[in-house]
Amino acid sequence: MINFLHLLKKIKINPLFWFVIGIGILTGYFKEVIMVFSIIFIHEMGHSVAAHFFKWRIRKIELLPFGGVAEVEEYGNRPLKEEFIVIISGPIQHIWLIALSYLFLPFEFWTVNDHQMFLSHNMMILLFNLLPIWPLDGGKLLYLFISTKLPFQQSLETTLKTSLFLLCSFAVVSIYLFPFHLNLWIVLLFLLFTHYFDWKQRSYAYMRFLMERYYKTEEPFVATVPVLVAAKQTVQEVLKTFKRGVKHKVVIKDRSMAPKKMIYEKVVLKAFFEEKKANEPISQLTLR
Repeated sequence: MINFLHLLKKIKINPLFWFVIGIGILTGYFKEVIMVFSIIFIHEMGHSVAAHFFKWRIRKIELLPFGGVAEVEEYGNRPLKEEFIVIISGPIQHIWLIALSYLFLPFEFWTVNDHQMFLSHNMMILLFNLLPIWPLDGGKLLYLFISTKLPFQQSLETTLKTSLFLLCSFAVVSIYLFPFHLNLWIVLLFLLFTHYFDWKQRSYAYMRFLMERYYKTEEPFVATVPVLVAAKQTVQEVLKTFKRGVKHKVVIKDRSMAPKKMIYEKVVLKAFFEEKKANEPISQLTLR
């Protein structure tokens, strides 16, 4: 059963969100502020409930003016289908919210203006969140797709580079269409800072990804994928081929070895973290 009180304790409100709320109140748009807050809150609870259902370790859910950012302690080591469900569980909340607004129309407390305003904010938040820009939901879906094609480190770097290009392109369009939209420019600056910070932290994210795989006793993966490597590749080089959301077994392609030598990923990780064999050829590891 979902412990909603536990999830509510994870919700944090970013100072930027309070700034936008303050502007709304000072300019007389209190009703709109309440609408936006409610929409974003429900959006983030969608992510939270899905993550809690899969027993993810949620550090915090931070509310932002354009949505939110969930900080979890999984480090890319959950099945990709779980990540997909958690990501889309935010955007799909807008579907029933829009339907609810239509159901409220016959009642006096919900005017046509309220309905149109509510639809407008819902669509704005939904469409903005689906932009393929990190760390929006669309950016996370982009990361998920790239992760099916590339190893962890490459997929993270490719996602951030692609996302930064799209962010800059969006900013150029915004200069032309919304040159004086203060809230939008604050959000864009926040996204730019997030890209810079996550790029600086990418090596740390990679190490946490490996450590989580080695020290975690549970096996959340549903698939084991072989990794073909050359005998001369080092332990460190082999680890850079590991992908998110799957478990690996390393198969050495060397004609002198018959049958082919297979090494489980825990052995490779142990050689890296405990045995200090990061620069040794993978062929030197014994099968365990």
